[in-house]
Amino acid sequence: MSLQFLRNADGTVTGRNDANGFTVTHTDEEEVTRQLYEDAGWEYTPPPPPVPPGHHRFLLVHDEDDEDCGFGDERYAGLRERPPEGCVPTDHGLFALRCERPGKTLLDAVARTVAEIRRDHGVVMNGLRADGRPGEWTDSGCGDGDAAAALTHLVLTAAHRSRRLGYGRKELVRLLDATGVE
Repeated sequence: MSLQFLRNADGTVTGRNDANGFTVTHTDEEEVTRQLYEDAGWEYTPPPPPVPPGHHRFLLVHDEDDEDCGFGDERYAGLRERPPEGCVPTDHGLFALRCERPGKTLLDAVARTVAEIRRDHGVVMNGLRADGRPGEWTDSGCGDGDAAAALTHLVLTAAHRSRRLGYGRKELVRLLDATGVE
C-alpha cells in the first residue's frame, strides 16, 4: 500500500491511497493525511505544535554499519542519564535523541548539539531526521525546513563515513573550499 500526496496549484492538497483508490482533496494538508491514515486503517497522530521562534526540532541518531547501536548499549548510559538540555533519549531501533534546541538555523542548532554530545559524552551523533520529509526539497529557497534537514543529515553522514575511510578534517574542508561555497 502506498499513500501519495500532491500539492495543487490552487493551494489544496490531494491525497490518494493507491491500494483502494480512495482520494481526498482539502485545503488543510493535515486533514488529508488524517483521512488517508483512517482509510488505510493506520493510527494517526497529529503533528506536535510548532517550535518557538529560534528553536528547531530534530532527531539525532548514532548508527555504525558494523556495530550494534541499540538503545540499551552501555556507551549511551551517560546520554540516557544526562542528555543535553532540550533532548530526550529515544529508542528507534538504535540510539537516538529527540531534540528541540535553539539556534540561528537548523544547522547551527544541530552543530551545537553534536559538539556538546561529543565533548561531554564522547559519542559522535552521525545521522539526523527532522520533522517533515527530509528527502523533499520543497523549501530550497529558505535556510530551514526539509531541505536544511536533508543537508544536515548528508553532512553528518559524510563526516562519519569520511572518518571510516581514513579522511580527516583537512580533506573535507579542502573539498568544501574547492566548491567555492562561501
